[in-house]
Amino acid sequence: MVRRHPLPRQWLFSDERLTIGVVWLAALLPPGSGIVLRHDSLARGARWRLLRRLMRVARTRGLTVLIAGAPEMAHRWGADGVHLRQLDARRAAQAHRLGLIVTMPVHSAREARRARRARADGVFISPLYPTRSHPGAPALGRAAWLRLVRLAGGQMIALGGMTAARARQLNRRASGLQPGWAAIDAWEEKAAQRYQRLR
Repeated sequence: MVRRHPLPRQWLFSDERLTIGVVWLAALLPPGSGIVLRHDSLARGARWRLLRRLMRVARTRGLTVLIAGAPEMAHRWGADGVHLRQLDARRAAQAHRLGLIVTMPVHSAREARRARRARADGVFISPLYPTRSHPGAPALGRAAWLRLVRLAGGQMIALGGMTAARARQLNRRASGLQPGWAAIDAWEEKAAQRYQRLR
């Protein structure tokens, strides 16, 4: 496994259904957190401009920013790493040569083994709990989630219905593994609560 430094323990996954902008959310994240920028439907120029704005916030707050897509794009655009979809696992070696952090999503045993072969630095294993981003999809539950952790290797990050409270609970029950956690809705809800307090 290629590991440049420990990955952040908490992550924001960007999503186009966010009502609060990802750059504004980034400014509220705890220092040292990570962000995976997706926003795949944006035109290339708009996506690049969004990443530039995000990187300015990230540099002042010590955030790690990955972009979903191709390694050469992540490298050229100045992201810290690349989030590779399963179909792009073969591009992990190229990403490592470029000095990028590499993460991958994992939903099944087959995908876990593919992430291990790709030597992904981090794996987002989901959905641990039911989640609005995949309505109706069955949740893994803790036992199945831990089986995928053992298969995948890399730093494990729980995704799917995660909150800070659920992350603490998972840490207590994960046999010393100290997994990270990622969310979409939890961060947006926290930002909305803060906004209400400021009004």
